[in-house]
Amino acid sequence: MSSVAPYSAQHVASIYRQLLRLSLNWTVRRDVWRKQALEIRAKFDANKNITNPREIRALIMEGERQLAINRHPDPYIPPSRPGGSKHERNVPPRLDHPIDGDY
Repeated sequence: MSSVAPYSAQHVASIYRQLLRLSLNWTVRRDVWRKQALEIRAKFDANKNITNPREIRALIMEGERQLAINRHPDPYIPPSRPGGSKHERNVPPRLDHPIDGDY
């Protein structure tokens, strides 16, 4: 869990963004992902007027549970981030190439 208060709008927005990124990891085609993104948004919009703290906590826990169980084993890493690739998705190291001076 992050350092943001558990019932804050920032925490909910963080879960929303994480769910969008997670769905993008599983979907290659952008048009298919867009439909999934709209479904995710509709779920969040349907619950935006809930004020009962217990219901809010249950929804937040459900969102975090969805993040945990749907985590991608090989998530997309943007090209500019450490470990990212500008040409291929998370290219595995070559096995026939010497590593750090092993010749």
